[in-house]
Amino acid sequence: MNVLLTGSAGFIGSHIAEALAAAGHHVRGLDTRPGGPGAADVGGDPAGGAADVRDPGAVAGLLDGVDAVCHQAAKVGLGVDVSDLPGYTSVNVQGTAVLLAEMARAGVGTLVLASSMVVYGEGAYTCDRHGTVRPGPRAEEALRAGRFEPGCPSCGRPLAPGVVGEETPPDPRNVYADTKLAQEHLAASWARATGGSVAALRYHNVYGPRMPRDTPYAGVAAIFRSRLLDGRAPLVFEDGAQRRDFVHVRDVARANVLALERLAVGPPEPGGLRAYNIASGEPRTIGDIAGALAGAFGGPGPRVTGGYRLGDVRHIVARPDRARRELGFSPSVSFADGMAEFARRPVTSS
Repeated sequence: MNVLLTGSAGFIGSHIAEALAAAGHHVRGLDTRPGGPGAADVGGDPAGGAADVRDPGAVAGLLDGVDAVCHQAAKVGLGVDVSDLPGYTSVNVQGTAVLLAEMARAGVGTLVLASSMVVYGEGAYTCDRHGTVRPGPRAEEALRAGRFEPGCPSCGRPLAPGVVGEETPPDPRNVYADTKLAQEHLAASWARATGGSVAALRYHNVYGPRMPRDTPYAGVAAIFRSRLLDGRAPLVFEDGAQRRDFVHVRDVARANVLALERLAVGPPEPGGLRAYNIASGEPRTIGDIAGALAGAFGGPGPRVTGGYRLGDVRHIVARPDRARRELGFSPSVSFADGMAEFARRPVTSS
């Protein structure tokens, strides 16, 4: 299969390029950064290379002869402040719109889209009085006072966190989440209009080799490792008990290959979008990951600060059954092995 891979030189994209090539597919890369891993064709002709997904001419030229698109190009992270709005919407929304329009013109009808668990907002919760509930954004006054757990929106009582399935209604809480959900909506509209098929892979917390180090938009694993590399303790926000699902980048790359191959033989929903949680299925706390990395480095130990960021959610843990059932995906890298490798590997600067 001939695959156009956007974001091919990035942290996740470069691993996908390698996984696709290893599976016998021809990869044509599109990325603004020339010369990075996966930036040019892997095992093919010299097509591909430095280009911007927002450039219709560049995208159109790269789609010639392509069977499917794997769309990873994006501005990532949760954003720093409202000044980030134009940058996120330009790359994530406009870039996706350009790509979809050119795919329609070229007659390419298969898309694997990098989405994110951030589209869910706060995770699943139950109240012993009101059943399943969706708490609203946490108030800054409560966070400042160290009350980190969201309460029932009806009675204020403590909630029990659960897991989110793909049927959970979206509830984005920051600009990045807004744009990832917009990507899904655009892809679904494209699929309905063209008869194409989309697998939207909702990545949970991805970590592993080539994860960028020094950027305000870096994931928590990269931020902790950066401090440890400098001999400083990881700083854990809130009380460290917030729950996430950490999935290794090689598992994410394999999920993309499986999704592309599944769509090629017959999509679960022709002419539509099917979402999949890509996760380990083993929730961990932020304190767990800080401790695991500190242990791999030999210290110093994590320091819980009680700090917080508005827009962060408390708990978000996935139910990955659909990906296992329909794509044949299950994680292969354990948390312990993945974190030990992550601690040892060199880092990139951006």
